[in-house]
Amino acid sequence: MKELPTPTFPFSQLGLRAALWPAPNPVRAPAAIPVVPATTLPAITEAGGISVTWARHQDDVRAAQRLRYEVFAGEMGARLTTPLEGHDIDLFDDFCEHLLVRELATNQVIGTYRVLTPAQARRIGSTYSDTEFDLTRLRDLRERMVELGRSCVHADHRQGGVILALWGALAGFMNRNKLDTMIGCASIPMWHNGVTSGDAAASIWRQLSATHMAPIQYHVQPRLPLPVHRLDGELQIEPPALIKGYLRLGAKVLGPPAWDPDFNTADLPMLMRIEDLPARYRKHFLGN
Repeated sequence: MKELPTPTFPFSQLGLRAALWPAPNPVRAPAAIPVVPATTLPAITEAGGISVTWARHQDDVRAAQRLRYEVFAGEMGARLTTPLEGHDIDLFDDFCEHLLVRELATNQVIGTYRVLTPAQARRIGSTYSDTEFDLTRLRDLRERMVELGRSCVHADHRQGGVILALWGALAGFMNRNKLDTMIGCASIPMWHNGVTSGDAAASIWRQLSATHMAPIQYHVQPRLPLPVHRLDGELQIEPPALIKGYLRLGAKVLGPPAWDPDFNTADLPMLMRIEDLPARYRKHFLGN
């Protein structure tokens, strides 16, 4: 088993802002943030037949990458270019923390997220979302912003418990490290709900753009836009379960979807803040 080479370095000194939304205030003085790296934490929870841990070894990361390949390539038909057969691997993986849910009875990884911290985003030079969207308007948020990505759950375990366990661990990570903003690309498969074109994504975008948009100063633009204006956006289609979950947690949409031809998905840019968590979720995840 190969030990991971300290994937999370100590965070740089991060400036605290009194107000993040809707208009960030200038920082008066930087403050050092004490950090508890995810790789030093014990299992976060063991309940309901599952455990939630942060990857500590390369073997842990490989298990997450195999699950991602199974879901993205095997189920969704993604065309993945990977240096290791049967694994979904990209250049961001070595800079990310990897959160794993395992089934206790089998020790199988059945759910995963990866998390790119502000310090690691600076080291690699961008986030994954930067490759799909122009995030210039988010520049004032980056010091306290993490990117979530590559979320997936095994097909046999999509009843809600696994994703709730992942979200609870993520909320704890954010709270410990005094981070307040999460971004990511939420995917809509082109075959969503039996619709095999971009019409589903266009319809979901139309619905959410009327009800769940972030303030205009945080809107972003896709680098490869899905041509929503040439598609049927009038279908009555519910968003995928993960997007609906984000919305219940107070997430906002930042702009129109990008088209990801490799994954054959439309990706919505989304942003979620800890302080926007509804009271019931705040108590559940953070205990306050």
